[in-house]
Amino acid sequence: MDTSEVMQWLERQGTRRNVEGMARYGIKAKRAFGVPMGTLLSLRKRLGQDHALSLALWETGWYEARLLAALVGDPERVTRRQMNAWAAGFENWADCDTVCFKLFDRTPFAWEKARQWPASRHELVKRGGFVLMACLALHDKTAPDESFVALLPIIEKGAHDERNFVKKGVSWGLRAIGRRNLALNAAALEVAKRLALSEEGACRWVGKDALRELLSPKVRAQLARRAGHPKPRRGSSPAPRRRPSKRAKR
Repeated sequence: MDTSEVMQWLERQGTRRNVEGMARYGIKAKRAFGVPMGTLLSLRKRLGQDHALSLALWETGWYEARLLAALVGDPERVTRRQMNAWAAGFENWADCDTVCFKLFDRTPFAWEKARQWPASRHELVKRGGFVLMACLALHDKTAPDESFVALLPIIEKGAHDERNFVKKGVSWGLRAIGRRNLALNAAALEVAKRLALSEEGACRWVGKDALRELLSPKVRAQLARRAGHPKPRRGSSPAPRRRPSKRAKR
């Protein structure tokens, strides 16, 4: 399928009801067909990876076309210029998060942009930096702990931003790093505790949001299992010790 055929397909799949539903989730887009993500994922299976199509779809400016652009793009062919241009064109949290989660975090420049974008004045570009941190924590299995520890001061600084989509991105980045392993959990908790005690509302919100998740029994159990400390099964108890027989005592 070429760009024109894809756009026609998207138009046929969209509904006004889905467009109206986007608003309930805070997704504002100038042009949208109303195609759900599940439908886009099924089309992605048909299209495969096609970077030329990805670039063309993004240029259309349509919301679903831009999500699909992230799904079919080739991370090895993404350039710094493309990343900056797309980030500048983010319209809402959904296209920001999808592009970062499905494409940008797998590029050679993901770590670089995760450190750079939090300095941006633009709300969604700044959010993109923290979303990349979260995505790297989830997907980059070979990165050393030190790389994530180095991001924590950026996260702590970013927590002062009261804008809704920024502070939620900051929280996601902090929580994702803290869920990676026990050592990073401890480091993330130190930041979260400081933020939770702050006099600034945005900082307190981020800190308390992170503490709630990182101290939860579910997360603690997951981290313990990864560290090689399996959780005892429910109802299990140590096997009773056998008393030595009278004959054995003799």
